[in-house]
Amino acid sequence: MATEYARQTGDQWAPDDRPRRRHVLPPALRAPVEARTWREFGYLMLGLPVSVLFFVFAVTMTSLGMGLLITFLGVPVLAACLAGCRGFGAVERARARGMLKLDVADPAPVRAKPDGGPMSWMLAMLRSGTSWRHLLYAVLHLPWAVFAFSVSLVLWSYGWAMLTYPLWQWVFPVYAGVDGIQLYGDGTHHIYLDEAGELAVTSAFGLLLTLATPWVVRGLVTVDRVLVTGLLGPSRLATRVSELESDRGVVVDTAAADLRRIERDLHDGAQARLVALAMDLGLAKEKLAHDPQAAARMVDEAHGEVKIALQELRDLARGIHPAVLTDRGLDAALSAVASRCTVPVRVEVDLPARPAPAIEGIAYFTVSELLQNVSKHARASRATVDVWQTADRLMLQVGDDGQGGADPTAGSGLAGLAERLDAVDGVLVVDSPAGGPTTVTAELPWRG
Repeated sequence: MATEYARQTGDQWAPDDRPRRRHVLPPALRAPVEARTWREFGYLMLGLPVSVLFFVFAVTMTSLGMGLLITFLGVPVLAACLAGCRGFGAVERARARGMLKLDVADPAPVRAKPDGGPMSWMLAMLRSGTSWRHLLYAVLHLPWAVFAFSVSLVLWSYGWAMLTYPLWQWVFPVYAGVDGIQLYGDGTHHIYLDEAGELAVTSAFGLLLTLATPWVVRGLVTVDRVLVTGLLGPSRLATRVSELESDRGVVVDTAAADLRRIERDLHDGAQARLVALAMDLGLAKEKLAHDPQAAARMVDEAHGEVKIALQELRDLARGIHPAVLTDRGLDAALSAVASRCTVPVRVEVDLPARPAPAIEGIAYFTVSELLQNVSKHARASRATVDVWQTADRLMLQVGDDGQGGADPTAGSGLAGLAERLDAVDGVLVVDSPAGGPTTVTAELPWRG
């Protein structure tokens, strides 16, 4: 998600956006000889025979199955028809993946009851909306494939033929002593393409047609992309369910990690101090009768340990969900976090209202983690925190003038932070070139 956000906003280079070799010719002139154009043209040429097979199979099996529904035989025939359509759909996705570079995920397989037998599988196939969408693709794609095949083949053939006509016009026989193509003749008038000017005009028109055809082909292929993505890929509902299942796993893992962190901090911090405090107070109690001065010193030391333990407990509670966030909102809570940073931090919060409590908590945690990174790793002299609302999104931006080089793909805390934001449909974008400065932008939904 962070890569897609970076591409849309242009804030930074996405990880796979490497500088590409510059072409001498503009796109309009090099399009006819580009590999992409020939792949797309080949896709349209191959699409017609494949669609014919797909259509014939689908219509024949569907008609046969519908006709046999009066008997039990119609059910297995229709199930076999839908299964075959799914097989053809896999071929179409592979063809689109190889020739159009269109990566369409395979839809979820049909799930039948484990012990239901063949009947359970047939009923599951008939209930599958994905299978019926494959059948719909088989019916709809044939007329489109015929149109796309005809248009692209005619334009491509005539364009190249007219462009190269001066090279092969000599193959025509001689008519009345004149070489060339007879475009019109009624016995009294004859038009031939044999003079230099006519050859030049023919080639020029062929050049225009050749330059325009790749863009027509790309427009035709766009419709194929929509059909393949919309009818042969997973449904939006299934995709969303898969995303939610993945996000739920991330949330559960994050909550478990937070619980382990809290338990570790309590065990290694406040709990250890309280155990030592109990031991010191026990020793002070024993020495109170015969050595009051030593007991007083031990009580004084224990008092200092109590203060430290209380501070650690406050920090731990603040890291879970600070009271100032609940009472006064993000502005006051982030100002409190900034005051504890090791470098001066300017905080600007411009929000018309308070976001959802869960989003507010995630925003607080995100800024806290980023400011901790500034304190520990950035070697910065100053930092900034900006918070604002854009449409229905909460935007956070933390910047510093440090050494840069932060990489969320290196398995650092930024990667975990990105996963946490992704679990609530958020985005984390890191712009941190070597030498700095670093700008981390987080985007969250306004309402969770």
